[in-house]
Amino acid sequence: MADLSKDYMSNSADPKNIQDLTTFVQNLMQQMQDKFQQMSDQIITRIDDMGNRIDDLEKNIADLMTQAGVDEHV
Repeated sequence: MADLSKDYMSNSADPKNIQDLTTFVQNLMQQMQDKFQQMSDQIITRIDDMGNRIDDLEKNIADLMTQAGVDEHV
């Protein structure tokens, strides 16, 4: 049993294992950063679309009020 523990400790400290773990973590972090950037871009696009829709709605309401002869300052 002590031999297995000793082998594990020596293998886990192996520079190749450390390098593999470092590479894995770096890749995982890059994937997470890419996913967050993608989500952020989608949110910004949706906010911009919503802003455009609100602008269009305000314009349409103003046009309807003008057509109805309602003063906008009421």
